[in-house]
Amino acid sequence: MEERKYKVKHGNPYPSGSKPDPEGVNFSIFSHHADQVELLLFDSVDSQEPFQIITLEKENNRTFFSWHIYVCKLPIGTWYTWRMDGPDQSREVGYRFDKDKQLLDPWAKAVSDKHWNRKKACLPGDNGLTAMRGVVVDNSYDWEGDTPLRIRSERAIVYEIHVGGFTRHQSAQVAHPGTFAGLIEKIPYLQKLGITHVELLPVMAFDEQDVPEKTAELGLRNYWGYSTHSFFSPHPGYCVTPELGTHLREFRDLVKALHQAGIGVILDVVFNHTAEAGANGPVINFRGIGGNIFYHLDNHDKSIFRDYTGCGNTVNANHPLVAGFIIGCLEYWVREMHVDGFRFDLASALARGETGEVLQNPPVLWGIELSEQLAKTKLIAEAWDAAGLYQVGSFPGYRWAEWNGRYRDVVRRFIRGDKGVVQELATRICGSSDLYEYKGGLPISSVNFVTCHDGFTLYDLFSYNHKHNFANGENNNDGCNNSLSFNCGVEGDSNDSVVLALRKQKVKNVYAILLLSHGVPMLLAGDEFLNSQQGNNNCYCQDNALSWLDWDKLEENADIFRFVKMMISLRKRHASIMRRRFLTGKAVAGKTLKDISWHGVELDTPLWHDADARVLAFTLAGIAEHEADLHIVMNMSDQAITVALPEIDGKSWCLAVDTSLPSPNDIIASKKQQPLPESGYLVNSQTIAIFENPLQVD
Repeated sequence: MEERKYKVKHGNPYPSGSKPDPEGVNFSIFSHHADQVELLLFDSVDSQEPFQIITLEKENNRTFFSWHIYVCKLPIGTWYTWRMDGPDQSREVGYRFDKDKQLLDPWAKAVSDKHWNRKKACLPGDNGLTAMRGVVVDNSYDWEGDTPLRIRSERAIVYEIHVGGFTRHQSAQVAHPGTFAGLIEKIPYLQKLGITHVELLPVMAFDEQDVPEKTAELGLRNYWGYSTHSFFSPHPGYCVTPELGTHLREFRDLVKALHQAGIGVILDVVFNHTAEAGANGPVINFRGIGGNIFYHLDNHDKSIFRDYTGCGNTVNANHPLVAGFIIGCLEYWVREMHVDGFRFDLASALARGETGEVLQNPPVLWGIELSEQLAKTKLIAEAWDAAGLYQVGSFPGYRWAEWNGRYRDVVRRFIRGDKGVVQELATRICGSSDLYEYKGGLPISSVNFVTCHDGFTLYDLFSYNHKHNFANGENNNDGCNNSLSFNCGVEGDSNDSVVLALRKQKVKNVYAILLLSHGVPMLLAGDEFLNSQQGNNNCYCQDNALSWLDWDKLEENADIFRFVKMMISLRKRHASIMRRRFLTGKAVAGKTLKDISWHGVELDTPLWHDADARVLAFTLAGIAEHEADLHIVMNMSDQAITVALPEIDGKSWCLAVDTSLPSPNDIIASKKQQPLPESGYLVNSQTIAIFENPLQVD
């Protein structure tokens, strides 16, 4: 095509990326060791040739290690890539320059992967027709007064969602399935359920082609999104018109709509590795501009990537430049996109120093914690990595909450009927003080969950004893081998009414414990209407009906949805469950009750040292004005038990929940509850019963 020339000026090193103004666009990119840099400009995402190639000069277009150029009168909507050349010393120092390879701007605010070919990017030489591209975007947006929400963590109820899978199934009946816009259409459902925050699986642009070769041969692709390449750009696959560079507007529309509904937005972010994989991975951006800085490399052979993530590479997060990149990115998503928090995938990888050692005070983690722009932002760590570092209860810093894997495991064990776990279960229900109190943590330091995207769904947890992952193309070798699950007597689908009833009962038991526990509860989307993945506990590559939520099941399992919705409502009306401080076992002012009292089959006789114990009971004193007290009995034994109810100021206890009963008797709105006789209550096997005192009107 005929080359079109725009005039250029020296430009400025800050900010990185492309920044338009009324007179043109400033471009800036970091590369310490490049000695030749070119900027390629395209009319559209489909243009086969650039309309202008601009060669940057060291003398005029480099300040320290930033390369920059200002293109006069360049319009918004222009697509662009970079090319760089430099010394070829991959083994000695880790340089991986390729003068023919087109590179994606790591700071691009919107990108396209329409013509992307991962295999070609793994090979040397020109990949211009198949490279990803960034686009110059207008950052203006009418927020209509929106700001990030400030919902206190003890009142939070988090709901983990995959943006694509939430509405991609035809049963979702939305205008734009699998997009940010599609999720907006489901906001009334989220409000009805009663959650306070959505936690979105990765929405920063990721490589859908990043799957093992045998998996790709089956036509499968990366679905979860834990393969980020562009940390400033919303994923184009979740946009309705990404070819027009509408990424920012479409994502902001979602955030604004959720905020207007009173729902906060937490992003699952992946700073532990990138989509560029290991030594034979593709050149997308970081590898081509300074892989020796951005990644952990072997001390003796810099062509080898250290892998603490199980994904081929590990981001060198505590290098000053990389730490600045990460913190600046987080601040951008809060400042410009109004998100309310972040959940950090394999966060312990960010605690490693530049030689891979575990740091006591990692600069990047402290930089995140102490950032003024992030001061009111929720920070949640998945406090482990794939190389054996496990920091649940010891993650660096003080403001971080943690995905509590120990909570998940003990609840699963208790619900399936394991003996002798009641003492640990009690500690987990009370916010895991053993993990957090010693360093000044709070119950909100614990994010309590039983299921998440990674592993069985809640229904599958009680339908399968073993994983069934053959559809992933890895001969069932992928995924967790120890799910602590129980199939209720039949592996997989069953028509046995007894088995089906038991599975539902166990699902209700999980929700009862989860929503009675101190800390921050997290629910997996679809569990509330028994979504199933047919026993696949690693659906990372299943962008199909196996993973998509089937909304027909909402009607089919309306009883479970009702139970979950009403359990959320029960939690919200009891400040005694949503405490900010740990329970003490001391008397509550103005009451004869302690803040918590423990029991077993008999009152005031907890079974702490009984190796066969499968019963735990406790009483919580109401702490807010007019708040009912609570008495909870958890009977996972094989026998029904008759329990006495505590005497409290002559008031009557009312049954609120009995998970063994069919709907609607399994959970009763407070205004419909009736006083129970003083003789006690029969709690069936495998049942959780909750009592409220006194009567409370919703």
